Amino acid sequence: MPSTRTASLEALVAELRAGRGIAHKRDIRTVGAHLPLAPEGIRIGDDAAAIPDGDGYLLFAIEGFLNEFVEKEPWFAGWCGVMVNVSDIAAMGGRPVAVVDALWSRDGERARPLLEGLAAAASAYGVPLVGGHTNNRNVRGEQLSVAILGRAKRLLTSFDAAPGDHLLAAIDLRGRYHEPYAYWDASTGPAIDPERLRGDLELLPALAEAGLCRVAKDISMGGLAGTLLMLLECSGLGAVIDLAEVPRPPGAALPRWLSAFPSFGFLLATPRAHVEEVCARFHRRDIACADIGVCDDSGLVRLAEADAPPALFWDLREEKLIGMGACERAVR
Repeated sequence: MPSTRTASLEALVAELRAGRGIAHKRDIRTVGAHLPLAPEGIRIGDDAAAIPDGDGYLLFAIEGFLNEFVEKEPWFAGWCGVMVNVSDIAAMGGRPVAVVDALWSRDGERARPLLEGLAAAASAYGVPLVGGHTNNRNVRGEQLSVAILGRAKRLLTSFDAAPGDHLLAAIDLRGRYHEPYAYWDASTGPAIDPERLRGDLELLPALAEAGLCRVAKDISMGGLAGTLLMLLECSGLGAVIDLAEVPRPPGAALPRWLSAFPSFGFLLATPRAHVEEVCARFHRRDIACADIGVCDDSGLVRLAEADAPPALFWDLREEKLIGMGACERAVR
């Protein structure tokens, strides 16, 4: 008979694998199979396309939003249009240059809160909204996507983790769930300082430029669990994750938290020699950062808790999530 703790880990694995966020990430593999390979030197599977331009990298990314979210939370959807994009640029070691939006709505009045959210976030994060596409005669309801341009001097990527690198989770816990969604919002509210938001994001390019980190990924709709899979798949690695070390707000249930989409959350990989300094830089800005595991060459992603044997979460040798590792090898 399995121990109670072992059974609990196995139940957690089953719940995470069945989650909606990971299901959405599986769609990437389906789309990628129908697209031509990227030009040589551009790796598909990162948070943004990194295009070498002789003076660092031009970064290009886009985010689209679920219709039900846009309908029920229009202002917050507009805010997130900017927030998630600047996070993607930061995850690449970059700084944002400008954003554009594509907005469909039934009429101008229904578009208003979306536009107000976009404008508020653009102001808070200090990134100009420079244009886009608008249609106020869409009979099927409101839809939103937002694209961003950025620039990096020194790149962070999902593809360069190595066996022995330590995996760090950096998450701003000074927030709350945006109920009923699994969105951990530490970016809105009367106490939020826009200077703080911008300074927090500046940590990522500063780490890249200091040579303290070469690997990062924004914790997105797949939650920490899904983002971990994507990072390890891109780098062709495995890892054992110590769940007790994952930064978590008091009272947050572990299954929901591992699937949550934080407004500021990143996974990083760095050699052991840099772990203390990387964590200290986040701690100085009151952002939780912890060493949650070590990369290995097994291709197995396992979850560990206390004295129970680690539970297999995913075997990336047998089952890809986004299918980007193969695409990466094809474009080298």
